[in-house]
Amino acid sequence: MIWLTWRQHRKQALFALAVLALLAATLIPSGIAIRQAFVDTGYAACVQGFGTAEFVPLAQVNGCEEARRAFREGNGGWEIYGTLLVFLPLLAGLFWGAPLVARETEAGTHHLVWTQGVTRRRWALTKFGLVGLAVLAAAGAYSGLLTWWAEPLTSTGGGRFASVVFDLQGVVPIGYTLFAVALGILAGAVTHKVLPAMAATLVGFVAVRMVVMFAARPVFLPPKERTFPVATTEIPNPASGDWLLSHAIVDPATGTFNGGYAYCQPSVTCPDEGSYNVLIYQPGERFWLFQHIETGLYIALAAVLLLIAIRLVRRRIA
Repeated sequence: MIWLTWRQHRKQALFALAVLALLAATLIPSGIAIRQAFVDTGYAACVQGFGTAEFVPLAQVNGCEEARRAFREGNGGWEIYGTLLVFLPLLAGLFWGAPLVARETEAGTHHLVWTQGVTRRRWALTKFGLVGLAVLAAAGAYSGLLTWWAEPLTSTGGGRFASVVFDLQGVVPIGYTLFAVALGILAGAVTHKVLPAMAATLVGFVAVRMVVMFAARPVFLPPKERTFPVATTEIPNPASGDWLLSHAIVDPATGTFNGGYAYCQPSVTCPDEGSYNVLIYQPGERFWLFQHIETGLYIALAAVLLLIAIRLVRRRIA
């Protein structure tokens, strides 16, 4: 079975290696260039100067604004490239997972395989296990490479919790990939045809990702609240990586909320000088905890999908 699995999936394995090599050839030189620009623009020194304090002087942040802008203007285009990389786990589900069972049943070769002394259970466990290990290794390499590459880019904008950026880093790409492949396997076991299995994998993967990203992830843990005056000499540390969920300006005289976020040096010209900001956020220090929670969720979903697929292979497929 091991030899047969290799023979059937060697083209996919070689294609995955080629994709990883292409990614490395693109990301390593660009990552080195991004890191150099991070230092050359002076923004690396700014981030280091912010430290880990909850609040930093407004004058210090303003003094680093030019360096931050220069770094983002020179490297912001790479964020679009990073957005495209979010879809790599889905490709694993489409081209590794969906054909795994569906190709056998569509071509009718499962009738021969399961009558040659190989039980359905052994066939499923061997193929699912070996393909799963290969996918896990590829996803681990992909995740490590992207985490290294995106690190300087997360020092600006929304930090490591920002949309898309969170999905590229840490261990969550591994969870996404395993889930996509398991979903493809189940879709193939249900539809018995490759193209419908690929379509079901695409729709199911995107739907689950959207639900988790926008509905579940923000409330993995209860968010925190932070308040500080509009007229202030200190603002929240921009290098903390906090995930800002909502913000409002409160007028204490009237008790009214005005959706927004503002700060300025105390002076007679500072608008809303008596008002204060109310921020609802997830602390940046929770990044790795959220990574592990979300990865565990997707791995659990993948395990359930695989168990269902094995049951279908053993009892339902004629």
